[in-house]
Amino acid sequence: MTAQHPRLVADRYELKALPMPGGMGLVWEGYDTRLDRPVAIKQIRADKAHSSAQRAELISRFRREAKVTAKIEHPGVPAVYDAAIDKPDDSPDGVAELYLVMQLVRGEDLRDVLAQHSALPVAWAVSVAAQVCSVLSYAHAVPVVHRDLKPSNIMIDTDGWVKVLDFGVAAVLGTDVTQITDTGRMVGTREYMAPEQFLGVGVSPRSDLYALGCVLHEMLAGKKVFDGSSDPALQHVHEDPVPLRVLRPEVPQALERIVLELLAKAPEDRPDSAQDVHERLVPYLPVSSAGVDGPAPAGVADPTRPYRAPLAPKARPRPAAEPLVPYTPTVLDPAAAPPPAPANFSTPPFAVPRVSEEDVEEAEHHAVRLFEEERYSQAAGVLEEILDQSGSDDPLLLGLRQVYAAVLLAGGDYRRALAAFQLLAAAAGRTEGPDSEDMREYRQQIALCHAMLGEHEHALDAYRALLPGAAREEALALQEKIAALLLTLHRVREAARVLRGLLRDLDPASPEAGRVRELLTRIELTGGTGS
Repeated sequence: MTAQHPRLVADRYELKALPMPGGMGLVWEGYDTRLDRPVAIKQIRADKAHSSAQRAELISRFRREAKVTAKIEHPGVPAVYDAAIDKPDDSPDGVAELYLVMQLVRGEDLRDVLAQHSALPVAWAVSVAAQVCSVLSYAHAVPVVHRDLKPSNIMIDTDGWVKVLDFGVAAVLGTDVTQITDTGRMVGTREYMAPEQFLGVGVSPRSDLYALGCVLHEMLAGKKVFDGSSDPALQHVHEDPVPLRVLRPEVPQALERIVLELLAKAPEDRPDSAQDVHERLVPYLPVSSAGVDGPAPAGVADPTRPYRAPLAPKARPRPAAEPLVPYTPTVLDPAAAPPPAPANFSTPPFAVPRVSEEDVEEAEHHAVRLFEEERYSQAAGVLEEILDQSGSDDPLLLGLRQVYAAVLLAGGDYRRALAAFQLLAAAAGRTEGPDSEDMREYRQQIALCHAMLGEHEHALDAYRALLPGAAREEALALQEKIAALLLTLHRVREAARVLRGLLRDLDPASPEAGRVRELLTRIELTGGTGS
């Protein structure tokens, strides 16, 4: 590739500059020839996909994760413009290459800042962490778990705003949170991985909070949580971190406590959410009149500026004398009740007419076509127009509600999918009874949604409640999920007992038995109780 003849990806994007290595591929500064703008182009490494089936699965997951990531509407996440699949002419076997096309962000990544300046002023470290919390709160509401939060994925742009990079990239190469992973496969960076990631089981929003604790510790202490003197897996799973005030006495005690809670071994011992962490960081955020505790790192935009001067113009900052209110992002809770209707709103004095069978059939066919094209948001919208017109027990709409729940689940909208399956289960309980086949299916999907949302205790209870009355194959699958969730919750002894019992019941030559043996071996290697 030369400057005169830049390579063109997907007949649209020029790869302008030499690529920079990334954790999971190469990153180019590129150019969008249609919209006349600079872009960042990240090539996703597909070298683990050795067969055509694996490549097809990777492409499918790539498309799905790009769509879900694009739903994170926050200025701290570079916008996803395109998910391009390209087959270069010089590829010997015509294997497709995968590219994420994103907003180009200019600035310094936190890894380079820490390499040059070691420990940061407290106001700087807290300002970076608080901005990351704001991003995570929006991502986790989608829900999207980053899985690989680390300094090189955190950038401070030229105005001091923090950008979190590579959402969805780890998920493209990972596995679902309710499945035991492939042999030896872990997604993440070892210095910042939560204990449950080393055990190879489900990640959750609290896994991202653990990684945030590692990053905040490093910003304040000038060194990583663990020094690498032994295996990182053993250290993260079993060793306690050195308290910050031992390394840097001027760190406020309450701030040290926040970091220690973020670094708790068991997910349920960490803060409940990124919103909670942000609220606890607020007292340490700078205000307009606040100075910086210590010399500010040179050559890096000040990350305290968004708090000292929120939304200030570039060319003419606000006068220092003008009082400023520190910026606190508004976070929408998808589980919260809708706002009350305006006082002047009144219900029409007539009943909404029942939809016709023709309307239902047309909506279902339209939604299924959109579903097959992976246009999940549009499919859900088509169905909502009909479903909003009738009650939950209307038998005419049962099939439509089932399709609606499946569309939400496939599109990664787990919060609304959970509500949809709960509605179906409630209706089935009234019309079919608690032990019907439909009811068990709805309960399975409810448990899955809880797990995907990081609500692992709820998922565990839901799966355990399905064991009575389960056929043999279903019971074995449920026990595998239960073991994975127990490991996610750091209940290692209990998980090992379930896995050993499961191994006795499985065909030794089956893939399931192989996964269980691998997981027990991993528990032993990390000092657990697998033997």
